[in-house]
Amino acid sequence: MRLATIRTADGTHAVRVDEDAAVELGHADLGALLRRPQWRTEAAAADGPRHDLATLDYAPPVPSPEKIFCVGLNYRNHILEMGRQPPEHPTLFAKFARALVGAYDPVILPAGSTAVDWEAELGVVVGAELRHGTPAQARAAIAGYTVVNDVTARDFQNRSPQWLQGKTFESSTPVGPWLVTADSDDEPLSRELTCTVDGEPTQKADTADLVFGPAELIAYISHIITLTPGDLIATGTPGGVGHARRPPRYLRAGSELVTRIEGVGECRNIVRAGEG
Repeated sequence: MRLATIRTADGTHAVRVDEDAAVELGHADLGALLRRPQWRTEAAAADGPRHDLATLDYAPPVPSPEKIFCVGLNYRNHILEMGRQPPEHPTLFAKFARALVGAYDPVILPAGSTAVDWEAELGVVVGAELRHGTPAQARAAIAGYTVVNDVTARDFQNRSPQWLQGKTFESSTPVGPWLVTADSDDEPLSRELTCTVDGEPTQKADTADLVFGPAELIAYISHIITLTPGDLIATGTPGGVGHARRPPRYLRAGSELVTRIEGVGECRNIVRAGEG
């Protein structure tokens, strides 16, 4: 199933995106749906008001997740590109919900940054509470997958060894357009991930090249803190980022950023200048 949160004149609604229409699921957003113990069954059976697919205004699938974990240095080719060694454990940092935008919303350039980079990523959404999970329990806790671009202000990121300040600028991180529910045989997930900037291919990889896969990441994080339905994990980016080019290349106002994952979805965002 494809599940999404859409914006309408009377607020947001969780929907199932079918081939011919989006069907309301009776909840304000996917976060509320995923907190229901039988959310899969409810979503599959729902038959609420319908919306024309051509009119949909997508919010992030879970607009306000309790937690957003991001993973650095998790594709083998990107680790080499950045001149680092493969990590023994996942490299984790966080974002906040105000960083998220929808799949077709503008991406806002952080004011004061001159080095804003793209980072196409597979997003994993948690569908069940998990604490101290085994890999098998972690796999069962995956609600599904979505598309993320971890747009990064490199100059802010590199001000200190801690990355958060370059990673969570407001309205900078597109997610969506929907959540594609996970199947039991999705691990290891093998999907082509690509990014283009102004029509030029910049990144291309297979998600199977992840050093730490979705279930491994969820299990690891669950030993640090309880994961809850709607939590988002951005699993890391492959090679091809602008910061690693010589000379470096960065996003600018007016750029079109397209992030696509085969069988999952596509984000298409125009970059806008931020306020000074």
